[in-house]
Amino acid sequence: MSESVPQAGPFSCSVLSADEPLAGTAAHVTGWLCIEYLGAWGRDVLDGTALGSELAGELSRRADAAGVRVMFIRRPGRNEQSGDRRTVLLANSDPDNAWCERLVIGEVADLLDLDLSLVAGPAPGLGDRVSEPVVLVCAHGKRDQCCAVLGRPVAAALAAEFGDAMWECSHTGGHRFAPSMILLPSGHTYGRLTPEESALAVRAAAAGEVYLPGLRGRSYWAPRGQAAEVLVRQDVAAGVDDLTVDERGDDPVVMHRDGRRWRVVTEQRDLPARPASCGAEAKPVRPVVAVDMHELPAGVPAGSS
Repeated sequence: MSESVPQAGPFSCSVLSADEPLAGTAAHVTGWLCIEYLGAWGRDVLDGTALGSELAGELSRRADAAGVRVMFIRRPGRNEQSGDRRTVLLANSDPDNAWCERLVIGEVADLLDLDLSLVAGPAPGLGDRVSEPVVLVCAHGKRDQCCAVLGRPVAAALAAEFGDAMWECSHTGGHRFAPSMILLPSGHTYGRLTPEESALAVRAAAAGEVYLPGLRGRSYWAPRGQAAEVLVRQDVAAGVDDLTVDERGDDPVVMHRDGRRWRVVTEQRDLPARPASCGAEAKPVRPVVAVDMHELPAGVPAGSS
């Protein structure tokens, strides 16, 4: 960390997990529903604290059925929301069909008029298409102190350069990797980056590239697929959406749009117990690690040994 970044306490989850590999730790999310909400968030955005139990429960059921992750967002600095209108972001992180749309609604209940199953398909035209990367930095202090202490300075610094593309967001998964940042629509997720490094990641995404330091993985894949993609990217030049992953076999196969493919060997490792959140009970962790990759000859099926 640079000296300009506040430090978490010596017994915080982010400090105690400093030895845990980042690759393969992004939350597994394929579709996103990000709602601008300036009131109290609660520990879980759908626990009823913010929206009431009835609305939160119905929105949760619909999001689960559609395979969509619900998050709250707000502008850094807690600026007042203008009037009775709020921004909503919808996004799909499928590399074959990645998109993000922005729309404006009045009340959160208006979202019940949307068919969230549309998020899994092509851009539905429910709002304006967003062409530049959207930046989400976790600052959910009610969930974990590391997100507030480490995330908010990063969010403020990025807002100064990227303006309306930048949002503070609720829990992204893995606060022990704070500060945590997600770029939409790709879902590429980062951890432990300074404000300067975070800006480099955003600039790379705007240029159609992927910044490798601090990369936890693309949310569209499960942990093994995320770790495999990160390993391939370390050796192979590839744009944001150039790589897909076949996760069906024992070993993930990473495929480039130009036809090249690599089988990636992954393994689980055992690390000493540590808390997943500040104040939580320490538990052993078993990170997925990509240890080797082999390019597959043309014509060899991905599942072949």
